[in-house]
Amino acid sequence: MVNEDPNQQERDGTPSQSALGENPSVSAHPSVSIQPSVSVYPSSSAHPSTLAQPSGLAHPGSSGPEDLSVIKVSKRRWAVVLVFSCYSMCNAFQWIQYGSINNIFMNFYGVSAFAIDWLSMCYMLTYIPLLLPVAWLLEKFGLRTIALTGSALNCLGAWVKLGSLKPHLFPVTVLGQVICSVAQVFILGMPSRIASVWFGANEVSTACSIAVFGNQLGIAIGFLVPPVLVPNIKDQDKLAYHISIMFYIIGGVATLLFILVIIVFKEKPKHPPSRAQSLSYALASPDVSYLSSIVRLFKNLNFVLLVITYGLNAGAFYALSTLLNRMVILHYPGEEVNAGRIGLTIIIAGMLGAVISGIWLDRTKTYKETTLVVYIMTLVGMVVYTVTLNLGHLWVVFITAGTMGFFMTGYLPLGFEFAVELTYPESEGMSSGLLNVSAQVFGIIFTISQGQIIDNYGTLPGNIFLCVFLTLGAALTAFIRADLRRQKANKEAPENV
Repeated sequence: MVNEDPNQQERDGTPSQSALGENPSVSAHPSVSIQPSVSVYPSSSAHPSTLAQPSGLAHPGSSGPEDLSVIKVSKRRWAVVLVFSCYSMCNAFQWIQYGSINNIFMNFYGVSAFAIDWLSMCYMLTYIPLLLPVAWLLEKFGLRTIALTGSALNCLGAWVKLGSLKPHLFPVTVLGQVICSVAQVFILGMPSRIASVWFGANEVSTACSIAVFGNQLGIAIGFLVPPVLVPNIKDQDKLAYHISIMFYIIGGVATLLFILVIIVFKEKPKHPPSRAQSLSYALASPDVSYLSSIVRLFKNLNFVLLVITYGLNAGAFYALSTLLNRMVILHYPGEEVNAGRIGLTIIIAGMLGAVISGIWLDRTKTYKETTLVVYIMTLVGMVVYTVTLNLGHLWVVFITAGTMGFFMTGYLPLGFEFAVELTYPESEGMSSGLLNVSAQVFGIIFTISQGQIIDNYGTLPGNIFLCVFLTLGAALTAFIRADLRRQKANKEAPENV
């Protein structure tokens, strides 16, 4: 086997290991071998140019040839994932900055709670039709182009919002938010792709968790900062001033991060960081139909089940995040700041859960078992949060919400990595994108439905509504088979014919 220790670096210019050797028969998949006479995919043949030769192969979107016989991790990988994590954080902040002080923006713009909810839901709605075009762009032009586009749109949207500092300019703030929501499409599918392209086999889950970590941190800051920067005051001019401070800060941060993306972000390392990635480059062919890849994914029953269960979990998280301010204010009037702190607690606990689960997966590779346990604990946490929300003790809500967040938010990177394992060697961007589409669809359905239930019947029935669907998700997760294709590719040793 190839040694893929996380600390394996380039030393004195000496190659670390040979990825493929000189034999023509190298297993890329439990049921697929890379040989001139064997089809790589059901719908496409392996052309001579896509065979796993030791060197000279170029991946679509690359600028030149690379030596695939060398497996070596790049020192730049941590800078790339951290910069991505930061601009993902900035975009996620803008998603929740309105919902976390829903009642204040309602009064400032003179609109309904449902209108403010749509400032969050537009992120979900925009993602659905744009996923496939952006996934195609990712395959066609690569990581750097997608990163530049996403960070640029995020920056533009932040500055557009500064033109909405009058009560009658609500359409301008909607425009800025829609631009940010388009930027999100260029961000959400990236974590697993960055992890696969830049990180070794023993680091991919941790790297994916760090990439998702930024998004969760942005949501956490979005719960914490707006209630502090924008107090609930009646004077419209003073309120506009406080809102402008928040918008200027986020505009400046978004601009700085766009500059960092230009400087730091590269397409890919000189050498593949793992055997699976080397084989993925070898299998890449411009002749493979893009639509046939989607068809293969939907023929993969395990992946389809994961798409549904991931959507149920993430959709519940989106609905809770969007409606948290309303739920807390109903039971604890005037506690806007503490509502934000409860949201912060959910996310911080979830980030801890995400990092722990990523490290655990890298060490154990128990994707199915870990995913199922975390899902069940998410359901338990949601049930406990539901029955304690109206007890009249905020400290109890902090504890139960944090426990729920540890598992619910910690589940998100698990889903990404499990999807890549189940679908290898298909595009990580496509598998992640389909998970996110499911999350957005269920997020919209759950947010609208739970919002209406809360308005008409109260928070208890609204939260029970989510518990029912989380129960369904946990049950379906039990039926997913642990077909870890990427792990099998990493463990395969070259064979002689």
